[in-house]
Amino acid sequence: MYIPDIYKNENQEEIRAFLKENAFGILVTNKEEKSCATHIPLELVKREDGTEILHGHISKANEQVAHLINGKEVLCIFNGPHSYISASWYNFEEVSTWNYIAVQVRGKIKLLNKEETYNSVKALMDKYEAPQEEPVDINLLSEKTMRQINGIVAFEIEITSIDAAKKMSQNRDKVNHTAIVSRLRETGHTPEKAVADEMEKTIQTSFAKAKNL
Repeated sequence: MYIPDIYKNENQEEIRAFLKENAFGILVTNKEEKSCATHIPLELVKREDGTEILHGHISKANEQVAHLINGKEVLCIFNGPHSYISASWYNFEEVSTWNYIAVQVRGKIKLLNKEETYNSVKALMDKYEAPQEEPVDINLLSEKTMRQINGIVAFEIEITSIDAAKKMSQNRDKVNHTAIVSRLRETGHTPEKAVADEMEKTIQTSFAKAKNL
């Protein structure tokens, strides 16, 4: 992923937190010059040996299953808040742009056996059922319901590289940065507000770094 240095996020703790909070990603594969992409939860976990992996699953009916070969590299894409930034908000002439957060993860895939598949699905359900008023316990589901697990292919992706972009108008001075945040909040829309929040965090971090130099 092309990332200008000014927008490159190298804060490893922040990147991991982002992946956990924005786990609904896109699994991208390629086989014989044909690309496939599936939108699925891709959960970041760390093995006991410290190796980081993503785990997920897709339907056996998905044509992408043919692309899932042990040891083959795959690409996973994760998106965060994003918004159009109008040049009309600046106090100088410029082109308009887009602010966004995105992370791309590459890794080697490993197909899971029946027991590992069950554990992967259980971990996914446990995470998202935990905050529910009446959480579903996979161990209490009927045999009939659990037959659905036979219709999926589960996998782990051993991470080999992570590229993270955080474009939040870092190339603007404080006056214009503040103006952009204000205009985003004026829209009243949740996505724009989320970008405004991230911009304020980013600029505060930048000012703190500059102060310590």
